[in-house]
Amino acid sequence: MAKLAVDQAARMLYRYNLPHEKKRPRNLSKLNDPSTWEKRRLKGKLAVQKMVVNLMELYLQRMRQSRPPYPKPVALDEFAAEFPYEPTPDQCQAFIDVEKDLTERETPMDRLICGDVGFGKTEVAMRAIFIVVSAGYQAMVLAPTVILAKQHYDVMTERFANYPDINVAMFSGAQSKEEKDDLIAKIKNGDLHIIVGTHAVLTERMTYNNLGLLVVDEEQKFGVQQKEKIASYKASIDVLTLSATPIPRTLYLALTGFRDASLMSTPPPERVAVKTYVSAFSKERALSAIKFELQRGGQVFYVVPRIKAIDDVLQFLKDSLPDVPIAVAHGKKMSKNIQFAMEKFACGEVKILVCTHIIESGIDIANANTMIVQFAELFGLAQLYQLRGRVGRSEREGFAYLFYTDKSLLSRVATDRLGAIEEHSELGQGFHVAEKDMGIRGFGSLFGDQQSGDVANVGIDLFFDMLFESLSKVDQFCLVPVPYKDVQQLDINISPHLSSEYISYLENPVELLNEAAKAAEKDLWTLIQFTEDLRRRYGKEPRDMELLLKKLYVTRMAADLGISRVYPSGKTIFMKTNMNKKVFRLMTEAMTSETHRNSLSFVGKEIKAELLVSLPDTLLLNWLFHCLADCYAVIPALVKY
Repeated sequence: MAKLAVDQAARMLYRYNLPHEKKRPRNLSKLNDPSTWEKRRLKGKLAVQKMVVNLMELYLQRMRQSRPPYPKPVALDEFAAEFPYEPTPDQCQAFIDVEKDLTERETPMDRLICGDVGFGKTEVAMRAIFIVVSAGYQAMVLAPTVILAKQHYDVMTERFANYPDINVAMFSGAQSKEEKDDLIAKIKNGDLHIIVGTHAVLTERMTYNNLGLLVVDEEQKFGVQQKEKIASYKASIDVLTLSATPIPRTLYLALTGFRDASLMSTPPPERVAVKTYVSAFSKERALSAIKFELQRGGQVFYVVPRIKAIDDVLQFLKDSLPDVPIAVAHGKKMSKNIQFAMEKFACGEVKILVCTHIIESGIDIANANTMIVQFAELFGLAQLYQLRGRVGRSEREGFAYLFYTDKSLLSRVATDRLGAIEEHSELGQGFHVAEKDMGIRGFGSLFGDQQSGDVANVGIDLFFDMLFESLSKVDQFCLVPVPYKDVQQLDINISPHLSSEYISYLENPVELLNEAAKAAEKDLWTLIQFTEDLRRRYGKEPRDMELLLKKLYVTRMAADLGISRVYPSGKTIFMKTNMNKKVFRLMTEAMTSETHRNSLSFVGKEIKAELLVSLPDTLLLNWLFHCLADCYAVIPALVKY
C-alpha cells in the first residue's frame, strides 16, 4: 500500500481520463470493498477482447479480398529514371515494398509510408499511381487542405507531363458548381485518371469509373466522418497512407502487424537539421530571430494557434518592422484569398506570413527558413513537428523558435510535448515523434466513443496491459519461415541437364546458375527478378532450365511457408511444417484452386496432399510449384514474420 499526498493523487488520476477530456478524474475505489473495482476490471477486459476481435475481423476481411496483381508497366523503369534526384536507400526500399504489394500480391495493399517532410514520400506514391493507372484503373489522392491538395496537383501534373494518356485533375470545395459537375462527369466516364482533392472527393455524388488506388496524405488531419468514409474505401481497393507523424492508431496498427509499414528515415544528402529553441516568449528574442532571417535574404513564418491572436501579432510586427511586407493566412479566409497570400509569399513579395497551423502541410518554400511559434504549448506534438518541417527545406540552415507563455502554467502534457519536439530535432525523427506522441497521449486516437467509457473505468495503463495480453494470442496466427538452407533437398528424382546448345548460348553458364541459387536463397522477389532478367537477356528458357528454376522456386516458397521437407510417397505428398492448424485453415479457405484446396489436409506436424494418381517426377514438380504458389499468394501479411 502506498500513501500519497492529495495533490499527488490528483495528478496521477489523469491516467483515468481520455486525452482532452474535461471531466474531473474518477473517484478512487475503496480498499475495503474491491468488488466495485473488480466489476470495472471485468468490464474493461470484455471491452478489450471485443476490440481485438473487431480489429482481427477488419483486417482478415481485408486480407480475404482479392484482386489480380497489377502487371508491371513496361514504362515503369523509364518513369523512375525521370525522377530528378538520387533516391535514398530507404526510399529505394519503399519503392520495392509498394511494387511488391501491387504486382505480386492478390490482396489489396494497405501500407503506411512513414517519412520525414521532404524525404520523398510523394515520389513513392507516384510510382504506385503509375503502376495502377497504367493497368487501366483510377487513383484518388486525398489531402486534408486545399493548400496541400494544390501542392500535390502541381507536382503530379509536372511529373506525369510526359504521359499524355494520363490525365490529372484537382477537385475541391472551392470550385464552382459547374466545375465540379464537369469533373464528376469526367471521373465517372473514366476520362480522368488521377484525381487530387480534399475531402470534397468523398462526396456521395462522386462515382468512379474504375477506382484502384487511394493515396491518403496526413490522415490524422481528417475528421471522424471523413475517416469513416476513407475506411469504407479501404475494404476493397489498394490504399497507401503517407505521413511524417502518423496518428497513434495508424502507428499502433503498423507496429502490431495489422498493417504493413515502410519507414523512410534517411535524409537527402543536402538537407540540414532545423535548429530548435524552446523558451518563454520574449519580444526581443522573436524580433532578433526575424531580423536575422530577413538580413540573410530569407522569409519568416509566424504561427499562432488561434485566429483571434493574429491581430495582436500583426500590430506587434507592424510597430516593430513597419517597412516589412506582411500577409495573413488562416482557415476562415476564402480559399482564393489564402491562395493569393501564399503565392505572394512564395514569390518573395511578402517577407513575413502570419498564420495558423493551416500551413503545417503542403508548403514548400525554400527561402523561408525561420519559424516563430507563439503559444506553442497549445499545439499538439504532431502539429509542432509538421510546422517545423516547413523550414530548412533547402541547403540553408533552418531555425524554429517555440515560445510558450509561462513555464509555471504549463501542464505536464505540454511540458512533455515541448520536451519531445526539442529532443527529436534531427532529421528523420517522424516515427520516433509518433511513438512519443503515443506515450504522451496514451494511445488516445485508438479509441472511439464506444470504448471511451471502458478506458476511463480502468485507466489507460491497465487497459493496454489487457490489450497487449489479448494481442499476444494473435501469435497463434503467425507463421515463422524456416531458413532456406534448412529446407531439405526435394525428394524428387529430377536432375535437369542443360543442353550444350543452350549452354553455349549463355555468356557464363556456371556464374548464371550460381546467381540463380543466390537469388533463391535471398527471397522470392529476388528470384522473380532474376527470372525476368534471364528472359530479357536470353528469351524464354528451355524445358531443362525451367525445371531447374521450378526446383528453386519450390524450395524458396516452402521455406517461406515454414516447410522444412517435401517428400512423395505413392499418391501422397508429405510436407513437414512448423505451421499450426489455425494458419493452415486460414490459408486453405482462401486458396483460389479448388483442386489444390481439396487435396490438402493437416495431420500432426505435416501437410498432406492426396493426389488422384501417382505422378511422374516432372509432373509432380509442376504440381508442387503451382500448389505452393497458390498457398503463398493467400497467406495474409499479418501472419508472416
